[in-house]
Amino acid sequence: MRIIVDAMGGDNAPQAPVQGALQAIREYGVEVVLVGRGEAVLEALHQEGVAELPRGLSITHADQVVEMCDNPATAFKEKKDSSLTVGLNLLKNGEGDAFVSAGSTGALLSGATLLVKRIRGIRRAAMAPVVPTGGGGSVLIDCGATAEGTPEFLLQFAFMGSYYAERVLGRPEPKVGLLNIGTEPSKGTDLQREAYQLLQRAKEEGRINFVGNVEAREAVEGAVDVIVADGYSGNIFLKAVEGTGLFMSRQMKNMFTRNLVSKLAALLVKDGIRDFKKLLDSNEVGGTALLGISKPVIKAHGSSNGRAIQNAIRQAVEFRRSAIIEDITENVDHMRLPARSAAGDGNGD
Repeated sequence: MRIIVDAMGGDNAPQAPVQGALQAIREYGVEVVLVGRGEAVLEALHQEGVAELPRGLSITHADQVVEMCDNPATAFKEKKDSSLTVGLNLLKNGEGDAFVSAGSTGALLSGATLLVKRIRGIRRAAMAPVVPTGGGGSVLIDCGATAEGTPEFLLQFAFMGSYYAERVLGRPEPKVGLLNIGTEPSKGTDLQREAYQLLQRAKEEGRINFVGNVEAREAVEGAVDVIVADGYSGNIFLKAVEGTGLFMSRQMKNMFTRNLVSKLAALLVKDGIRDFKKLLDSNEVGGTALLGISKPVIKAHGSSNGRAIQNAIRQAVEFRRSAIIEDITENVDHMRLPARSAAGDGNGD
């Protein structure tokens, strides 16, 4: 399997992509194509003690870089020789099995949508990170790709998230919940109420295991395997979880370093502390899958280190092997509303 990696994307590029690629080749037996400024990539390899390209690693030169200050909607067009644009075109042309980037989220989403294309019938691509929850992690879909949703978007997110939870997380008949302010079907805005009816119908048809509305508190406790949300609500939920994790980590550090007794206590529970920190470490997760795109695309965190890029490559491999895209393609007709109900979307494929 060949994974295309944006070597210039992210705060720690190109060093982190190079480190992640080298480790992924060793551990997963994959081929990696690093896309970016050749001299910079070679220098990063030299800093890792690599004088010659190892087997399984290749470089595709791309002279430009999409910066965070660039317009995300047009950057991939305006910088056609950027590592992001060149990498996505390689994926589009079948010269790789998946694409990984820690660069601009907006530019990646726009480029993937317009170059690689959405699966026919899918209205919007969605970002689907696995967030830490009491159930061992839950798929959150969407977390910011589409701020303003429609009931049909949420219906499609539910299907795609369910396939991802089953295929990648190994959850048979994953429980799907609609993020809301209460569990009653009447709760929420028109968006949530209408989406609830669509999801309930999909459940009655035996297509997804919809368990109803889920409040943020229960979602964090692991009540569901898939948390369905519009991008606006989902992003707030994600940032709240991340912020709470950081707060708890700081509080634990202060608590266990207060005095000699607390430091001794920390030694007794150090394994548990390590596991807790690992659970909240974005570098261990790797990245976020863009679901709804016709080929696997993974968005790694902008501050990703080498370990994070390695895990993002692992995630890309799992995504490619999972056959999720085939599942979505085969079942897309069950995720769509009649044409008159979807009017005004502007993207009726």
